[in-house]
Amino acid sequence: MSQRPTPLIALLIAATSLASCGSSGPAELPPLSEEALAAVTQDAGAPKDQLARQVDEVFTGEGVGETRALVVMHGGKIAAERYAEGYDKDTRFVSWSMAKTVTAVMIGMLVADGQLRLDAPAPVPRWQRPGDPRAEITLRQLLQMRSGLEHTEAGDPPYESGEVRMLFLDGRDDMADYATAQPLEAEPGSKFEYSSNTTVILADIAARALTSSKDPETRRKAVADFLHSRLFGPLGMTSAVLEFDASGTLIGGSLIHATARDWAKFGEMLRNKGSYRGEQLVPRAWVEEMVKPSPKSPHYGLQTWLNRPLPNGEEHPLFPDRAPHSAFAMIGHMGQYVFVSPSQKLTVVRLGHSDAPQRKAMLQQLADVIDLYPAS
Repeated sequence: MSQRPTPLIALLIAATSLASCGSSGPAELPPLSEEALAAVTQDAGAPKDQLARQVDEVFTGEGVGETRALVVMHGGKIAAERYAEGYDKDTRFVSWSMAKTVTAVMIGMLVADGQLRLDAPAPVPRWQRPGDPRAEITLRQLLQMRSGLEHTEAGDPPYESGEVRMLFLDGRDDMADYATAQPLEAEPGSKFEYSSNTTVILADIAARALTSSKDPETRRKAVADFLHSRLFGPLGMTSAVLEFDASGTLIGGSLIHATARDWAKFGEMLRNKGSYRGEQLVPRAWVEEMVKPSPKSPHYGLQTWLNRPLPNGEEHPLFPDRAPHSAFAMIGHMGQYVFVSPSQKLTVVRLGHSDAPQRKAMLQQLADVIDLYPAS
């Protein structure tokens, strides 16, 4: 004859049985820190807690590298803003290759002024000598990174790359002279090849459109005055600092400094097709041209990356599977981004330091932030 369990034993058996069944509900998320919640504004355009959590992941997520600044603009207002320790709203961050898009805007303004022509041969004096095949390279081809000039952006060892040699070694005092001296390795217009040297050629073209002087200080002043009076000043980008080489050429492919908020202002201007607070600073048609895919690179426009798919599943620097194909971005070395999505009324700035594997993880976290804003 079996003995019935006592009430205490029966209770323990029941508790054990329930524990073994597990919970069918979703796992409870950890509470948000005060820092995470403080990063999001009341009128963020997305659920505050969700946005705070996704922004927090961009800073604290595993394997994303070091995020130093994040600014989310929605509908022209700051929706979220956060900085890592040691950085704040007044810190100037280096652009690296985000500067290329600024250079393209400067070229567009000079085209609108009648100083340059987009589909004419690029006005590079060295290339105009009789019989030089580089005379066929157009300004558009330079802007679309399909000049055909011989170049290696990232070599192994690094000192053998054309970019490193131009920036730091034998080309550093006169970067445009070094870049324009390269021979053709392909027919102009026939292939896409990303090149920081090409953007320095564009910066030199801009300087010569603004002044006929070869004096370095005169060249520096002409370009700086143009950008500050026509672009940075009206935008309120008061933090912008430009770097030039010894010959007075803007290092327009990599060295412009500004705060995260000021980079966001630049992105907002592009989102609004050249307009900022009712003033048309850059021709609308030029910004539209900047975000058209080139014939040789569906993910690249005029010195601007496009969130458009690549054929055959090629690796993409953005995330066309997770955001509108109308979106575009300024991208800089080691994880600098100004991501612009007009259909979502969104500009997102992420600045920091992430190597190639970390950037892949970080971009997915950034896409989680962007996912919170529906396209209209």
